[in-house]
Amino acid sequence: MWLLDHNLPRQLYEVFKESIKIPVETANNRNWEALENGELVRAAVAGGFSCILTKDVRFRDSASKTLLFYPNFSIVLITLKQQRGPLYAKAFLSSWSAAPIQPVPGRLVIWPKI
Repeated sequence: MWLLDHNLPRQLYEVFKESIKIPVETANNRNWEALENGELVRAAVAGGFSCILTKDVRFRDSASKTLLFYPNFSIVLITLKQQRGPLYAKAFLSSWSAAPIQPVPGRLVIWPKI
């Protein structure tokens, strides 16, 4: 199961549920929106998640340290342009259709590839 960070538009949950068919949950639904990056990874691993999707560029800096402790976990940094939720969801689905996210255990993945 994948975790959507609190900074992603809520519409992505519906995109995954209706179109992509990969089980996801949101950090907000777990009341994890206030957790710092390392704390969020620890909570996600303990909660049975295999991957966090985020647009928080600070994860890039902290990921290498955090993933040393969780080599089976992946962080995906989404680099799509900031826009309103429905437009963001549409851009996400378009990028997904071109090249789906491929999490790599123990690694930070930047998606979509530029």
